[in-house]
Amino acid sequence: MSEVIKIKTPLDDSIVQQLKAGDSVKISGYVYTGRDAAHKRLFELIKEGKELTVPIVGQIIYYVGPAPAKPGYACGPAGPTTSYRMDPYTPALLENGLKGMIGKGLRSKEVVESMKKNKAVYFAAIGGAAALIAQSIKKSEVIAYPDLGAEAIHRYLVEDFPAIVCIDSYGNNLYESEPPKYSTE
Repeated sequence: MSEVIKIKTPLDDSIVQQLKAGDSVKISGYVYTGRDAAHKRLFELIKEGKELTVPIVGQIIYYVGPAPAKPGYACGPAGPTTSYRMDPYTPALLENGLKGMIGKGLRSKEVVESMKKNKAVYFAAIGGAAALIAQSIKKSEVIAYPDLGAEAIHRYLVEDFPAIVCIDSYGNNLYESEPPKYSTE
């Protein structure tokens, strides 16, 4: 088993290019949240040539809609949502400096090509481990689109957020490389 790599946000090209598909990481620093509706709004701002409502250069967006927090906690269970729903908007965000995404599931060819071009990485978080993941979230604040409720953009302060590099900045993709290893054919 490989060593866990500790990384801090914001990310830059040198950090991103050292990460390889299959690496286990623990992320500390600030991570932004966003799902479909928030991505659509950010995409519209880019199309209109307007300034984004959140600073995405060097940042990571976590695809999550957290549950309400219990007293004494920064947020409730915060498991990843399926990433492909953000694919229509992702290349534009990568072109504008986004360096990482956390979610679950496959990404489109267009997203992977944009990741290679813009030196970005896709981390997988474990679906079904929402309560465990939430333990690494130390602070949460809504910073954009509060009208979206749980899908508003939050800024999380995370400490040792567990993830796996699923697609690296070179296009190496665990969703492609790993299934053949377990094929019975």
